Amino acid sequence: MRYSHVMIWTAAFRTGVMDPHEELHFGEPRGFADQTVRQVLHLAGGGEAFRVRLTNRFGRTPLTVGAATAADAKLTFGGAGQVVVPPGEEVASDPVEVPVTAGGDLRVDLYFPERTDLVTYSHRPAELARIIDNDGRIEAVEGRYVVSGVDVPAPADTMIAAAFGDSWFEGVGTTRGANHRSVDFLNRRLASGWVVNLGIAGNRLLRDGVGDHALARFDREVLPIPALTHVLVNLGINDLVLPGMLGEPPASADDLVAGFTALADKAHRAGLRIVVATIGPFGAAVDVRRQVNDWIRTAGVFDGVADVAHAVADPRRPDHIRRDFDSGDGMHLNDLGAQAMADSFDLRDLTL
Repeated sequence: MRYSHVMIWTAAFRTGVMDPHEELHFGEPRGFADQTVRQVLHLAGGGEAFRVRLTNRFGRTPLTVGAATAADAKLTFGGAGQVVVPPGEEVASDPVEVPVTAGGDLRVDLYFPERTDLVTYSHRPAELARIIDNDGRIEAVEGRYVVSGVDVPAPADTMIAAAFGDSWFEGVGTTRGANHRSVDFLNRRLASGWVVNLGIAGNRLLRDGVGDHALARFDREVLPIPALTHVLVNLGINDLVLPGMLGEPPASADDLVAGFTALADKAHRAGLRIVVATIGPFGAAVDVRRQVNDWIRTAGVFDGVADVAHAVADPRRPDHIRRDFDSGDGMHLNDLGAQAMADSFDLRDLTL
């Protein structure tokens, strides 16, 4: 174990964001006008201060945030209470000298004084945002808008991992607002360090469609996290499911092997340890899924493997999710299934 008294700003919370103008999505893109958006962010890490990150990555016009608060403190940006985020850009607030706790919740309110374009968002975060009109009316909607992260100061030798993948990380199928995503359960198992959640429901390893494909997203969302040490990967299921919905050629086992190998190469070139999950069962694409999972288990390409497929499979029907782990659609995990997924990660793979 290494010990360090050097402190750095790093990710206590992250969320995978999407272009609201994409044709294929599973949530509701929104714009706002003279409205406040209240969001609760479940923090993976904690620290003696924090700053909030706002994104206009996929915006087509400048985005004005007229006022922002977090933990009942006013956020400022370069000393100003209002900020304009240019298209394609992201900004971080000035530090707020208020402690936040790993496993705690941070409430963030953003006020949009002017009519916005559709804003950059996360579409299925297993959490409700509350949109408050100027007359006090409140609408609750699943989604996460404009917020992309929270930073905290942490020792430079902290184990910080990014859970990079699809709905099985983002938490589709688990109880909204309960923080029962697989990543939440995994964080509760850790004695030190934490894992931030970059899951996007529907995301694919090889092709765009629901968010940018993972090989492109990796460079933009994973690599910039300061002092990141590990990346956990759960991908592949949507490469097998979505082509049939979109009229595309199906992904082959060779395609997926090449994609996972490229992802491992990216991680290793960046000095990261990479732990990959086997592709979970969903009752279809049986041969390809089995071939890829056998390769993941035996290839030796990764620094660790979480056999999620085995952990959640029905012993009598191994190409299906166990009934007590099934959210009801045969594709996603409920709270118990998310716990089983988290338990399939070997904590020895998450050490420095």
